[in-house]
Amino acid sequence: MRVATIIVAAGQGTRLGGEVAKQYQLLGGEPVLTRAIKGALAAPQMDAVLVAIHPDAGALYEESIAPISDQRLLPPVHGGEQRSDTVRLALEALADDPPAAVLIHDAARPFASPALYAALAEQALKGDGAIAAEPVVDALWREADGLADTPAPRAGLWRAQTPQAFPFTTLLAAHRADREPALDDAEVFRRAGGTVHLVPGEPENFKITTAADMDRAARILEGAMSDIRLGHGFDVHRFCPGDHVWLCGVRIGHDQGLEGHSDADVGLHALTDAIYGAIGDGDIGQHFPPSDPQWKGAESHVFLAHAGERVAARGGRIANLDVTLLCERPKIGAHAAAMKARIGEILALEPGRISIKATTMERMGFVGREEGMGALATATVTLGRS
Repeated sequence: MRVATIIVAAGQGTRLGGEVAKQYQLLGGEPVLTRAIKGALAAPQMDAVLVAIHPDAGALYEESIAPISDQRLLPPVHGGEQRSDTVRLALEALADDPPAAVLIHDAARPFASPALYAALAEQALKGDGAIAAEPVVDALWREADGLADTPAPRAGLWRAQTPQAFPFTTLLAAHRADREPALDDAEVFRRAGGTVHLVPGEPENFKITTAADMDRAARILEGAMSDIRLGHGFDVHRFCPGDHVWLCGVRIGHDQGLEGHSDADVGLHALTDAIYGAIGDGDIGQHFPPSDPQWKGAESHVFLAHAGERVAARGGRIANLDVTLLCERPKIGAHAAAMKARIGEILALEPGRISIKATTMERMGFVGREEGMGALATATVTLGRS
């Protein structure tokens, strides 16, 4: 393992207000923490992500990660009384299989980009520390009794962000040896003799602390999600001897089966290709080659879930799915609700964003002759910042 990220989410975030801590409050329909985790997983060099949570937040955490099935997300650890305690406990949890570099990130910063992760990890893999930071450009004043008292020089001052990246073994040793108060992990690392580089941060990578910050984050997300993509999928399978067919994840009794390398679910195949198409990510055959025997007889929900994960890794979300099944028989109407529910379950998507329809071919063509079935699908995907 070369690179891991620790996401610090053990605080109770009371300044924002609300019934739950800020990292579990919804931003664009998803918890802030979910977006922070997806952001870390979207970094191409990331091998593992570990979240440190409050001991009482287990149920909230499980709800937050429900849309994420990426195996790189490790089981969470419980944090300590102070932030430095939480980081140390998380580092200890990685010590049995240590990465070369570790990034420490705040759960309340949901917009750190893959490029920022990459720039920071590059420095840590060279043996130095690195922090995301922005130079201070505003005038600075020291306050006295609510009045501007003394101007403070801003030359050479930077505002620190996270992620912050370090060689793992050095940071762990520093935290084990140093229990003194510190501004952040960079201070702990420097007190142990390490060098910390300043990597230009990103204006959007701010920490959500107040209600005004949450409003700002919502505005950023609204603008960032304006990249709308449309994908199209089409699939056909011939009938073969059998007593059932799989359609959109539902087993339907029939006097024939569908022939295919996998379970031949024509609906899920078309839908999977539509999602891949929306993000320019090839097709089922590229990700799951029919020449590979491990996919013989595979259940098609595996393909659809993978396509959904690829969207999430790009920081996007699925806005709408539409499937039209082409067949004379079996009749689809009685099963459409179950199909919507199953697709929603696979993709953690509300059924209201899914449409299932069917049409005959008026006895024309291979579908009309009941030689096989076809499916057309479209997927609308909104992507975040690239």
